[in-house]
Amino acid sequence: MTKPPFMVFSDLDGTLLDHESYSYAAALPALAQLRARNVPVVLASSKTGPEIYALREELRLSASPAIVENGAGLLMPREVPPEQGETYLRLRQALDKIDPELRRHFRGFGDLGPEGVSADAGLPPEKARMACQRAYSEPGLWDGDGEQKRLFLAQLSDLGIVGRRGGRYLTLSFGGTKADRMDEAAALYDHPPKIALGDAPNDREMLEHADIGVIIANPHGAPLPELRGERQGAILRSEKVGPAGWNEMMLKLASRLS
Repeated sequence: MTKPPFMVFSDLDGTLLDHESYSYAAALPALAQLRARNVPVVLASSKTGPEIYALREELRLSASPAIVENGAGLLMPREVPPEQGETYLRLRQALDKIDPELRRHFRGFGDLGPEGVSADAGLPPEKARMACQRAYSEPGLWDGDGEQKRLFLAQLSDLGIVGRRGGRYLTLSFGGTKADRMDEAAALYDHPPKIALGDAPNDREMLEHADIGVIIANPHGAPLPELRGERQGAILRSEKVGPAGWNEMMLKLASRLS
């Protein structure tokens, strides 16, 4: 495999996809240029393998790996994801070992099922079904108090499970971040320079781990604070929003790095 001049790691919602319409149309010129130069574009999201797989095919990025479930797993190039992974089943089994008085306060996607996820998240039935086809992590709703949550997470920690809050859901996994998976993906291409693009606090590790990080403007959320390396020019900020900002910054960087 020829080593590319660089590779790209991109968050989806609010970054490559418009915050409201989920359209990526504004980013198509830069995506076409990256494809023409054989630059791997690695989608990195909290979405599941089936969700990422469908979008990766639509964007004609199936030759690139993808980071799924917020860094809990890596989908290899052209890999068809399983409907449910063994790691996820182990995670669900571990939940059965938690004190029932604490466990009852956590309703994971496996408890809610596609209908419950559709109702809670406002997803169409087919998208809710794919969101429940998990391989590595379990998002869920927490309705206990702070002390109960501390005890719940402590019991999970004894089983090797960590919990991270992202938006409305508390997500459980056996660990791993987008930054961890970046190195695995880069190893497939002999570690070229890495560009990462994101818009939210859960992208921070990925942005700081890249050779060049790009914060995409998103007026719908609180702006990211100054990140490590930003003063030195290792992290940039777009002026345009969402996919338009993605396109603006990638065209500039592609010209500079190629």
